[in-house]
Amino acid sequence: MKPQLLPHFSLQSGLLLLLVAGSGPGAHAQSVLTISGSVRTAAGAPLEFTTITLHHAADSAVVRTGFSNDKGAFELAQTAAGRYVVSAAQVGFVRQWSKPFEVAAQPVLLPTLTLPASGATALKEVTVVGQRPLFERLADRTVVNVEGSTLAAGNSSLDVLTRAPGVTVDSNNNLSLGGKQGVLVLIDGKRQPMTGTELADYLRALPSEQLKNIELISNPPAKYEAQGSAGIIAINLRKDQRQGTNGTVNTSYGRSQYGKFTSGLTLNHRHKNLNLFGSYAYANRNGVEKLNINRNFYQGEGQERTLASRITQASVQDFSNHSHTWKAGADYTLSERTVLGAVASGLDNQAPLRESTTRTSLFNEKSSLTEAYRAVSVRGFNSPNVAANLNFKHTFLPDSSGSRELTADADYARYTSRRPQNLTTFFELSGRPPVLLSGDQRGELTIQSAKVDYTHPLSKTTRLEAGAKISQVYSDNDVRFTETVNGETTLDLGRTNHFQYDEHITAAYLSFNQTRGKLNVQAGLRGEQTKATGQQLMATGDNGSFRRSYTQLFPSAGLKQTLNDRHEVSLSVSRRIDRPSYGQLNPFRVIIDATTSGAGNPNLRPQTSYNFEAGHTYKQKFSASLRYSTTDQPIINVVQPESDSTVVAKPVNLGRQQHMGVTLTIPVELATWWSMHNTGVFYHNQFVGSIAGTSLDAGRSSFNFTSNSSFTLSKTWSAELNARYQAKDRYGFFLVKPYGQLTLGIQKSVWDRKGTIKLNVADLLYTRKIRATSTYDNYAERIYQRNDSRVATLSFSYRFGNDKVAPTRRRAGGAEEEKNRAGQ
Repeated sequence: MKPQLLPHFSLQSGLLLLLVAGSGPGAHAQSVLTISGSVRTAAGAPLEFTTITLHHAADSAVVRTGFSNDKGAFELAQTAAGRYVVSAAQVGFVRQWSKPFEVAAQPVLLPTLTLPASGATALKEVTVVGQRPLFERLADRTVVNVEGSTLAAGNSSLDVLTRAPGVTVDSNNNLSLGGKQGVLVLIDGKRQPMTGTELADYLRALPSEQLKNIELISNPPAKYEAQGSAGIIAINLRKDQRQGTNGTVNTSYGRSQYGKFTSGLTLNHRHKNLNLFGSYAYANRNGVEKLNINRNFYQGEGQERTLASRITQASVQDFSNHSHTWKAGADYTLSERTVLGAVASGLDNQAPLRESTTRTSLFNEKSSLTEAYRAVSVRGFNSPNVAANLNFKHTFLPDSSGSRELTADADYARYTSRRPQNLTTFFELSGRPPVLLSGDQRGELTIQSAKVDYTHPLSKTTRLEAGAKISQVYSDNDVRFTETVNGETTLDLGRTNHFQYDEHITAAYLSFNQTRGKLNVQAGLRGEQTKATGQQLMATGDNGSFRRSYTQLFPSAGLKQTLNDRHEVSLSVSRRIDRPSYGQLNPFRVIIDATTSGAGNPNLRPQTSYNFEAGHTYKQKFSASLRYSTTDQPIINVVQPESDSTVVAKPVNLGRQQHMGVTLTIPVELATWWSMHNTGVFYHNQFVGSIAGTSLDAGRSSFNFTSNSSFTLSKTWSAELNARYQAKDRYGFFLVKPYGQLTLGIQKSVWDRKGTIKLNVADLLYTRKIRATSTYDNYAERIYQRNDSRVATLSFSYRFGNDKVAPTRRRAGGAEEEKNRAGQ
């Protein structure tokens, strides 16, 4: 079975359609309007390299960013008429906002923005060099500026995420935002077709040097896909905005028990209407993971329940990941209001065959040893991924209401994987002959999508947005197992599997935005139709095949009221969905050892949720938000017994989950050289359902706290300290004990700030260890998991070429919603 193309869709026909759209009425030349101004200190000195951000006045949505030059002057290009505000931000100064202004037919010159010192501007004769603040709180999201961070150097993208405010990564590599799972992950506006371990492997292979920033969006509007009940984590990669030919080279080496090497190069050439860009990174990261498990199996019920058997396990797994990450693309300005872009990217993630050992002891009800065995597993994987995007943007001639805007994207992505495994079990007490289980899993995933978005101003204060999207996903996973005993090899039909999945999603949305005085109103409705087919080709009877078709509506609404120059309040509501990943639906088995296996679940249903959030912002700096959500049929991961000595890990649907949470953001200036950003997330999760004969109606209140300190030590020296604590938490049947992490970094600028040397130590106190319990009526499990998380990393980066910053026309690119659910 081969993947079928979307009806009447191809990149060639899509390109022709976009070119025709760009040549319609109003596609002729128009002068680019400019917004200019300058930024100064309270003493009147110019502020260089200040981050200048252009926002829509109605909802503070970011339109574009730029920087002030060495004289404090800035200039932004903008062709769309409308009502805007500009903000200016620099480390050591209080962010300042301009008054709202109109962009019509003439250039705009803004009054000088004066940034008062926040206490980190100067140390006697020491001058602070401006850079983006590490954390920015915008109207609907929190932005973590990774680029330039001392702590990010030499780390993976997953390492950076573990230190982001409100983000947690559990022992199964599942991401949570604000204490709730069900997160949509975007990279450069495109969904990654992975969840759990697959997504974690991808993020481990993506060096942090490729990252520009991370956006945390807890309650997205209708323009975004409805996937992601907990919100969106948008990872944006670096994009150079300098004129001429320029680039950056970086290299790093980290050391724990093993070495971790990363090196990369980015290049950019911008001349007149053409912009060419590309990047390449290589990473070779080695490490170790240790896991201890204690399992108790029970018989009987209530007070009659007694211990039937007990198992203890200890495993040590060395790993080695080699990855090649690349990107190449071009933007071409067809006219002053029309831009066409193309991007191709890829990530080849490889893990050579490595050996891991698990020692298992089995005890009877009297705690007498009945069997002991040693399982030696040799595994590896190879996962080359390639994606291509064609994007188009056209701004129509403005009228009295403003400018209409049309954007379109066509995407194609192909993910392949191969995971060979040999598992040899040596029985040490019974005298049974060794058993060799050999598996070879091959997977292919193809994703095609096309989308179009249109913005139409009804007046200077009212905007209408609409869009549509079609996507098709085809997944083919084939895994074969053979068993060898006493030299005789047979096909293991119980584990061999061939599963194919085909999914079509058609979506459309309409969004309304209006500002009346200090009140902003947003309302949207998104409709999505899903048709999915799963086929189990090598099974008989109840083989797990299915065919599903459903259409759902996802309304959203939001209010934001500016009370005065200090206080702002907001309220939002939305309905969202989390569809099972392609790998979660696949019933094939992953053999871990003789007593433990993992499996998919073709009976999984999507989980849907209603989300409510109220917020308050003080001085555009301190913020508090209150959230509530109720989720029907939440998807959770469980480890449940299959017999009196074996367990299976799989995803299941529970009955209901309720979530309540409060998030506090408190940035403070403790000294002239010390600024701190604090985020506290306090939440309560309640789970109701029944799994493996065990009823669950349990909840727990918990919290996590993130504090990041920035230290200005001199003109060329700076440092960062990140502290993270996660309190005891409940996730379904799992209770996770508290854990924390402390990371310290220092950096020095050299060679007229073109070069940077950084040294950081992650998990300084070695406290990021996971301890958890899972309890059923007839089974209980305790796990203790740790890896070589304490890593010292030394890095060096150097930027070369033209330093002149130009206003960028490049869009994030990609269909902003596709690709997250393919745990292969």
